[in-house]
Amino acid sequence: MKKYALIGTGGRATFFYTSIVRDFPNTAQLVAFCDTNTTRLAYANTQIQSLGHSAIPTYHAREFDRMIEETHPDEVIITTIDRTHHQYIIRALDLGCNVITEKPMTIDAPRCRQIFDAVDRTQRHVRVTFNYRYAPHNTRIAELLASGAIGEVHAVHFEWVLNTSHGADYFRRWHRDKKNSGGLLVHKSTHHFDLVNFWLRTRPESVVAMGDLRFYGKENAERRGETRFYSRSRGSELARDDPFSLDLEGNDKLKALYADAEWEDGYYRDQSVFGDGISIEDTMGVMVRHQSGAVLTYSLTAYAPWEGFRVNFTGSKGRLEVEVVEQSYVNSGGEQALEGALERQTILLRPLFEKPVEIEVPTGQGGHGGGDPQLLKDLFGTPDADPLGRAATHVDGAWSIATGIAANESMRKGEVVRVRDLMPLL
Repeated sequence: MKKYALIGTGGRATFFYTSIVRDFPNTAQLVAFCDTNTTRLAYANTQIQSLGHSAIPTYHAREFDRMIEETHPDEVIITTIDRTHHQYIIRALDLGCNVITEKPMTIDAPRCRQIFDAVDRTQRHVRVTFNYRYAPHNTRIAELLASGAIGEVHAVHFEWVLNTSHGADYFRRWHRDKKNSGGLLVHKSTHHFDLVNFWLRTRPESVVAMGDLRFYGKENAERRGETRFYSRSRGSELARDDPFSLDLEGNDKLKALYADAEWEDGYYRDQSVFGDGISIEDTMGVMVRHQSGAVLTYSLTAYAPWEGFRVNFTGSKGRLEVEVVEQSYVNSGGEQALEGALERQTILLRPLFEKPVEIEVPTGQGGHGGGDPQLLKDLFGTPDADPLGRAATHVDGAWSIATGIAANESMRKGEVVRVRDLMPLL
């Protein structure tokens, strides 16, 4: 039985620790929680106790080394804010543990280099949790492309839209500061760029990007004629009439995780999406040439009226067209099955000179189109055979963020960026 410690007990952490306790009691043991906030640490223990598990030791983040020494985990699960992932990855590796980290693995090239050096130095392993690889519809796309159904893939047009619930949420919390998250092209699009790498079995070569903050933020609201502003929802009368506000007091989990915990660290989970201090983009377009020769055109919008994606592959023998509509949600550490749950999906194969064929794909149970349970089983249970190689290493994690890091650099410089120039380690 493997032993796991977890650092970063915010909303995303519940996905991992709840599953270990509830679903894998015979193969995985949770031995410690670690965080900068003692209120959230206490809440995490109440959550596992509600599932019949006894409370486990808790440690402040400054006691990370002591946690490892006293509880002897085999693996450390990292769900802290993105800019700190590399710190805990490297320290865990140096202390003799393997690592499971949330995406993105890290947010820039220097931090990525440090992780590679630590893996080489320790010969330990890092897993990056790309649950979208495990979703049945994404697995089926990979199978179709690998089978040669449309021949050699020359072009991919990929549009991902975040709606005014999930998309807006990135502009309320720590993600709104690019120094914390790398922006959405790193934090969110790492999923999408990883899927392209996974589907096409290739890697990015050169990137050009454009992006702006066009909808969220105070200046954009002022241009649309808004004159009434507030800094955060809690305690604001103006927020009561704003469909973009987040009511921490109205959600038991949000209240326990954030409203009740903010006295310790001053972190406000419910900041106004139309306030100052937002340094990430909400409207982005990227073009990528891959090593295979395939060209990707990609767009991400964070204020759409629906949530999901369309991706079209054009190859030497035809075209594959995909549309996936997901349910709306806000990450509150609540019912994980709602995250990325499907409303509908369509996969249409259009061979040259033949009639189109609709590809049937069973709808998976659980979050992210059924990908979450498969990922969790792979991490904490007995993995199924995986001929597609869905388990992602630190190398996969690096290639997934390489496109977003290069896109950020392209937006900054206004020019095409070669990935290997920016990240020589790749």
